[in-house]
Amino acid sequence: MPDTPTTLRFYGDLAVWWPLISPPQEYAEEAAFVAALVQSASIPVRQVLELGSGGGHNAAHLKASFAMTLLDLSAPMLDVSRRLNPECDHQLGDMRTVRLGRTFDAVFIHDAIDYMTTETDLRAAVETAFVHCRPGGVAVFVPDATTETFEEASDHGGNDGTDGRGVRYLEWTWDPDPHDSWSLTEYAFLLRDTDGAVQVVHETHRTGLFGRIDWLRILAGAGFDPMAATEATTEDPTPRELFVGHRPVT
Repeated sequence: MPDTPTTLRFYGDLAVWWPLISPPQEYAEEAAFVAALVQSASIPVRQVLELGSGGGHNAAHLKASFAMTLLDLSAPMLDVSRRLNPECDHQLGDMRTVRLGRTFDAVFIHDAIDYMTTETDLRAAVETAFVHCRPGGVAVFVPDATTETFEEASDHGGNDGTDGRGVRYLEWTWDPDPHDSWSLTEYAFLLRDTDGAVQVVHETHRTGLFGRIDWLRILAGAGFDPMAATEATTEDPTPRELFVGHRPVT
């Protein structure tokens, strides 16, 4: 059975490898698109809360335009982000239950939303976004896929660091049962340390998969005025469908 984000090594002792698995510079285009959606709020946007911020690779670009508060369930990932984004506020917490006691002009959840594998969890995360979003503000959600856009696929990649470390990985995403609310991604990592020693790690990640109508219904149920937006990108073979929730002013 797949582990959960709290037990996956990817978000634990392997978090230090994240900058080589998916370098920050690869996020520039999608961060720019997200920034444009964030600025669709009916109030000026300066303060942004990112839930499930991981290693901070989106924030590395967004922080040029916004004051970023970064929250994640993984303390090791937050450590990676602090090194990259020392000027940002970092908070440890679960996007389903956290309450920071303040609101923001906008809330952003990247693909960490994919770890919401049931409607109950997805509703909880969306409610957290609504609670932390000021009237007139906006929330942006970036799932990797919906049931309408999902395609079984494989990918590979990796990078070398200046310290002699290197990573190569294979990623295989598939859906064992199209009638439930989740899919699986199998990861195989080859991790070369500074002394040349190589370890092999395999992990199975279970991620949520919901339909467009479900997303819009859940956002509306939380109090947002919801809409879907197609990603503008030159990179992905199939642009993702994003979801935007505007919080009414009154």
